[in-house]
Amino acid sequence: MTGGTGLFISFEGIDGSGKSTQARLLAEQLRGDGHEVVLTREPGGSPGAEEIRALVLQGDPDRWSAETELLLFTAARRDHLERTIQPALARGATVICDRFADSTRMYQGLSRGDLRAAVDALHERMIGVEPDLTILIDMDPAAALPRAKARATAEERFEDFGLPLQEKMRAGFLALAAEFPDRFRIIDGNRAPEAVARDVRAALQART
Repeated sequence: MTGGTGLFISFEGIDGSGKSTQARLLAEQLRGDGHEVVLTREPGGSPGAEEIRALVLQGDPDRWSAETELLLFTAARRDHLERTIQPALARGATVICDRFADSTRMYQGLSRGDLRAAVDALHERMIGVEPDLTILIDMDPAAALPRAKARATAEERFEDFGLPLQEKMRAGFLALAAEFPDRFRIIDGNRAPEAVARDVRAALQART
């Protein structure tokens, strides 16, 4: 984790899996070790991308088609990449991102529509970047969804699709981890946050 090129870490998982908490805990640990860390999220992470976030995460579940979502998420990711991720990596910082392209591969590519080929083609053309390490926080959807709904925020459009979507998402994420084993590490999220955090740190140490 030294030198002029930073490290790009993403956290993935179903809604309510605790990935946002784990991303924050890892950022705090690394900052305590003296590293520059940029903690960011998707959709969002730049002013323009945050505006798109409000469009895609709020409102009626049927507000957008999967195809429209794909275009909106890709536009947000491109702005995020240009304005936040690439500058941080160029100066040697560690970027920790709560969701990245793998979420689009799941939500729009698998769970919301049969668009995986379109997701991959658009990603290759407009983004062209994958994380160095992806931490998948795996959790039982029946336990995760109530946690996600308990947040009671305006950004619950995807949670409102219910348990079947979350179950499909979990299976899809595990399949994606098998597809990209070199960068994915699966962590059991059905435990106390402190135990999960220890395994996350171990996975990072093994990678670096």
